[in-house]
Amino acid sequence: MTRFSHDQFAKDYLEELLSRFGEVKAPRRVSSEMREVDVWFSPRTDPPANLAPLGLLGRLAQTPALFEPFRNAATLIDIRSCLLKLLIVQGEYLRQAKRQKKTLAEAQLPRLWILSPTASAAILDSFRAKIEQSWGEGIHFLGSAYRTAIVAIHQLPRTPDTLWLRLLGRDRVQDQALEELAQLPSAHPMKASTLRFLTNLKADLQEKNALNTEEQTLIMKLSPLYLQWENEALQKGEQRGEQRGIKLGVQNERRSMIENMLEVRFGTMDAALAALVEPLSQLPSKEAAQAVWQLSREKLLARFGTRP
Repeated sequence: MTRFSHDQFAKDYLEELLSRFGEVKAPRRVSSEMREVDVWFSPRTDPPANLAPLGLLGRLAQTPALFEPFRNAATLIDIRSCLLKLLIVQGEYLRQAKRQKKTLAEAQLPRLWILSPTASAAILDSFRAKIEQSWGEGIHFLGSAYRTAIVAIHQLPRTPDTLWLRLLGRDRVQDQALEELAQLPSAHPMKASTLRFLTNLKADLQEKNALNTEEQTLIMKLSPLYLQWENEALQKGEQRGEQRGIKLGVQNERRSMIENMLEVRFGTMDAALAALVEPLSQLPSKEAAQAVWQLSREKLLARFGTRP
């Protein structure tokens, strides 16, 4: 798939998973030629965040951290660029501590996690990256002074603990993770939001004029998940609508269902989307549902938004 589509998916996806456990900025601008960290995270401390639901990703996020996800294997230049951003951010931490006349312990400095779908032995050796027994396969740490590790996603064990990271992998690794995601119960706290981001990724790819083989294959892989997500979201909307229908009446019930569908589809309900509820409620139910699930936000606003 295109680098842009995957990068945006990875940033939004990680931001969604981490946001309930602490402060997230994606991207986070840093000084020196306006470089940007893909995802910066600081765990909540009051009360302490329970990161256990995130499995291995939660373990990576126990301290302030920079996450740099890559669709293609991270190159030497990519890794050096990430290291430069880490040093800039660490410098900001140290300068702030100095201004506040505080001592900053080494353990308080942020870590860098480079999330790469694959990592060759040559790349890992060039940075003297080593596996630490306490972390297991796939996590390759540079020298301790760097506070950096390369996460080779294809080497992670296939366990529920690594699922949220393996979804950022490629080919068979990602295929297996998608299968496992589909098998999670509907009530799983992170399933719905993850399916939503994958559905948005599918929609972004389908809007391209020319798809390469990899993009076409990925759309096919995501289609069953899209149908599952659509069905679960429709059921959720119908249940809410039924609960409200007695008091609201038929037309208000339809508006409520469309509201729920828009919120599930886009993750939020702002003023622009709220303005679509009334025109969509005038359509036949099936047509309205197809418009919400299949059109991008931009196309929905262009077709059903208020015209001057």
